[in-house]
Amino acid sequence: MSEQPKVGIAECLLGKNVRFDGGHKLDRYLRDVLGRHVTYVPVCPEMECGMSIPREAVRLVGDPESPRLVTSRSGVDWTSQMQDWAKQRLDALAGEELCGYIFKYGSPSSGMSRVKVYPEKGGPPSMKGRGMFAGMFMDRFPLLPVEDDGRLNDPGLRENFIQRIFTTHRWQAVLKSGLTPGRLVDFHSRHKLLVMAHNVQAYRDLGKLVAQAGTMDLAVLSDRYFERLLHGMRRPATLKGHRNALDHCQGYFKKQLEPFEKQELREVIAQYAEGLIPRIVPITLLNHYVRKYGQEYLAAQVYLNPPPSELKLLNHV
Repeated sequence: MSEQPKVGIAECLLGKNVRFDGGHKLDRYLRDVLGRHVTYVPVCPEMECGMSIPREAVRLVGDPESPRLVTSRSGVDWTSQMQDWAKQRLDALAGEELCGYIFKYGSPSSGMSRVKVYPEKGGPPSMKGRGMFAGMFMDRFPLLPVEDDGRLNDPGLRENFIQRIFTTHRWQAVLKSGLTPGRLVDFHSRHKLLVMAHNVQAYRDLGKLVAQAGTMDLAVLSDRYFERLLHGMRRPATLKGHRNALDHCQGYFKKQLEPFEKQELREVIAQYAEGLIPRIVPITLLNHYVRKYGQEYLAAQVYLNPPPSELKLLNHV
């Protein structure tokens, strides 16, 4: 098992000169910040399927549900070659234990969504397309977290994506060690507050699934659990969801905290819920009380111990 999550990525985002014009689309956050905490598996569909560098640009043409990939001026059709290559590349990626994928916004091969698809007979393009390789990837691996570089500029979407990457990596580690009912219960217990912040219904559904750990076939239960977990976390957590999780944490200290400590914690959580301070503030205070009073259940919660602090996921307001 890799010590770091493996993440597929459009190679041009790492500064490699693989684009049609011989250039790149370096994203310094992805390469220099997130890149220190994940292991990238770079892919350039156009170059790897046989296109040269530099090359004539390609675009999607025809039905947005099933477009062709053709060169923009000469109309050379690369559809079959791209699809044949992609099938083999996806087979190889299936063995990489990927935890997610970062696509290139707008790319006719690597765009996740809102890719231009031009009508056969001219006219304005539709924005309902998916890059040819990206679409095949998402169809092959529907549960894996995916995003494009453009959407990752949003702090909330970036946090959500990175949380899902690391959650997938932790799940893969459990499967690698050999899933047992006890390990499933332990995994679920450590992720309860994280799921609660994202989706209360998913939190309830997962609890019901785990309750069947001793009676349901473990392989079936495992698949259902992971599917519901990732589906529930696709929606970024809201201020209301985080407030709910933080209040839940506060409840564990009813008997330990002094009156002034309770008041301070209530005020800090309220300030966060009003958008006045970042979430790192109530999280830091809660972790102080976790250590001070030896609260073992909260100490194990992923919600209070998110991915590497260097990523500053909790620092945005």
